[in-house]
Amino acid sequence: AADASIDSPRGRLGWLSATDAIILATLALFTALALLFPARVTGWAALVGNNLAVTVAYLLFAALARRARRKPLKFLLRMLPVTLAYGYLFVAMDRLQLILHGRFLDGLILRFEAAVFGVQPVLWLEQFTRPAVTEWMMFAYVFYFPMYPLLCGLIYFRHGEEPMENYFFTLGLTNILCDIGFILLPVAGPLTAIPGQFTVPLRGGLFTWLGELIRSDLQFPGGSLPSPHCAAATVMWVMAWRHCRPVFWMLLPVVLSLYVSTFFCRYHYLSDAVAGIATAGAAVFLAPRLLNGWNRWRASSRGT
Repeated sequence: AADASIDSPRGRLGWLSATDAIILATLALFTALALLFPARVTGWAALVGNNLAVTVAYLLFAALARRARRKPLKFLLRMLPVTLAYGYLFVAMDRLQLILHGRFLDGLILRFEAAVFGVQPVLWLEQFTRPAVTEWMMFAYVFYFPMYPLLCGLIYFRHGEEPMENYFFTLGLTNILCDIGFILLPVAGPLTAIPGQFTVPLRGGLFTWLGELIRSDLQFPGGSLPSPHCAAATVMWVMAWRHCRPVFWMLLPVVLSLYVSTFFCRYHYLSDAVAGIATAGAAVFLAPRLLNGWNRWRASSRGT
């Protein structure tokens, strides 16, 4: 009960939650960046149009969710647009990540890791590449995607709407911090920067196939530092600790393996994973403070 004000991103007044605000503000920011730097944003007009369409669709679903009375329907109408909005924002970042530097800076990461470790960690790990190991790592990497909505549903149906909104907001803040990192230090990733240096192929089964499908169809060069996979997974794990300890312990081997899978499976550098975990820590620290400030502002704006 003592944490109720912290874990409630919904203010006492109005319909706009902190989650809604962070999504709409990010869409507005991406639109402003495209308009300010059209020469540096490929397909900037299409990006602006897509952002506007997503904004309208998101507001429509938000209105439907507010009117829904049945709990399962309300959950779906809330979870799906928020989750899809976060996915869209990640994809939209593809066009914005080079507006500051104009090129990827993988060389900085490669030199840094070589200086710290004496080797390139992503290349050093090739000696441990076996089909069984690769399959487990790909399972951990792919499990991230169903973990996102499954944990959300667990929190909602066990604890209610406000803890779910806290979960959403913290993930949104994590995404924003990652987006800032993508622009400040754009990193393409090892399979884009040093593809010819890998000599051992990644072979496995179903999850290896799914992981490679995600790589080829859903991802793009960049969006790497901090690793959004590691960042969001850390937030989910923290939320499991807060709301369902048995699930936290069940997720322990998966999440720890997920951290390693990001660079074992060559999606990221080791530095990306470390930065992603640190970013999640910052988001978990900042989120309750921002939520309290949001709720105080909304309350004062109505004189309550």
